[in-house]
Amino acid sequence: MIARRSFIAALAATPVVSACSRSVAADAVEGMKKVPAPALDAKGGGAGLQKVVLAGGCFWGVQAVFAHTQGVTRSVSGYAGGTKETADYEMVSSGRTRHAEAVEITFDPSKVTLGQLLQIFCSVATDPTQLDMQFPDMGPQYRNEIFFVSDEQRRIAQAYIAQLDAAKTYPKKIVTKLSALPAFYPAEKYHQDYLFINPNQPYIRMYDQPKIRALKALFPNQFRDKPVRYNQA
Repeated sequence: MIARRSFIAALAATPVVSACSRSVAADAVEGMKKVPAPALDAKGGGAGLQKVVLAGGCFWGVQAVFAHTQGVTRSVSGYAGGTKETADYEMVSSGRTRHAEAVEITFDPSKVTLGQLLQIFCSVATDPTQLDMQFPDMGPQYRNEIFFVSDEQRRIAQAYIAQLDAAKTYPKKIVTKLSALPAFYPAEKYHQDYLFINPNQPYIRMYDQPKIRALKALFPNQFRDKPVRYNQA
């Protein structure tokens, strides 16, 4: 199991990121493409704000992607899948807590649908074919998982995964799990808005900033230049 902080420490110890490392990052992240929109989606509108929790590897980048998405009113890094007692970064990093690093997304369904959020998730926020890992991060805490909070969310997510698999959108089968959300626990404060506070950190530059550029390029009508910040939502 490779902890993200070990990877970050290795980068920090290297004054210059090698061309090979940049190439790997570019192939893995900037090579992402816009996948088809869901055939089954929720109707726009609805009563008030809604929430969904998505796990797709390191929560820093996922949180930032949705902070830049129109219609999202709050994007919070945290943990889902385990217990309150183990919702701690040190423990989650062990890979033995059943938690995944996840992001709680609060959105206005009159401005963005669940299907649109899932399309962005699968296009630029994560690679849904990577099992218990995401790019350099390995372990079940970095798994792909959609934690639904209603039967409608479950139906939409389930249908979308089946749609993308049937169309052979990816060269490999999608491994994203679907689970009813037991609870969501916000991560420690220093993880919130991490990309915005640390834009030049090597891991952020290599693996997360490209996601923001991809969001802007592939979803220009859904991109918000000024992100909703954790402390300003």
